[in-house]
Amino acid sequence: MSDPTLLVVDDEPAIRRLLRTTLASQSWRILEAGSGEQALQRASETPPDLVLLDLGLPDMDGVEVLRQLRRERPNLPVVILSVRDDERGKVAALEAGADDYVTKPFSMAELIARLRNALRHGLQQEGTVPLFTSGDLTIDLVRRQIFRSGEELRLSPREWDILRMLVRYAGRVLTHQTIMKQLWGPTGDVQQLRVYIRQIRQKIEPDPERPRHILTETGVGYRLAHCSTGRVG
Repeated sequence: MSDPTLLVVDDEPAIRRLLRTTLASQSWRILEAGSGEQALQRASETPPDLVLLDLGLPDMDGVEVLRQLRRERPNLPVVILSVRDDERGKVAALEAGADDYVTKPFSMAELIARLRNALRHGLQQEGTVPLFTSGDLTIDLVRRQIFRSGEELRLSPREWDILRMLVRYAGRVLTHQTIMKQLWGPTGDVQQLRVYIRQIRQKIEPDPERPRHILTETGVGYRLAHCSTGRVG
């Protein structure tokens, strides 16, 4: 497989330089853009495999850039760069279809892991294989079966619906609103969702108080993590 192409969209030259130097050493091919218009042009000229998008661009709202990128390529993985106090912007971007977000300042190791997860999710969306395996957890969407360390687990119908949705978007942050809207429509309640997540964790996590499968993104939503041995398909 050829090296993946990453489009880095950020108006700070120092950040673009850091990412270019570090990610190129990780076998990524790097394209750069310092504005929204430039990003859309670069993506049109040389379609990337993945986009790392800053929300605070000088000429366009980053969420609008995301929407335009997705209109051209619905399954294009997009990871958002965001300042820590920009929770509203992060939620808006995730609701618009972003796969994940990374806060500034960021850990390079975490950024690389999240980029790889987003790329894997994009490939999954192009040809979904309905078997998810991560660490000691195996979920078969066709047979509606779930195993932990070889032991079959029993979930209620609503717990299964929530877990199935997390599997479909494994590695991607799903906001509370996204989950509730799909499963309950306009009547969804965040506290109700939290109760179901807690019940699922009691069944699938070795230690529900320190979950390693269903991770909480504080104030935003949840993510089904890929453990080091995890895969989809």
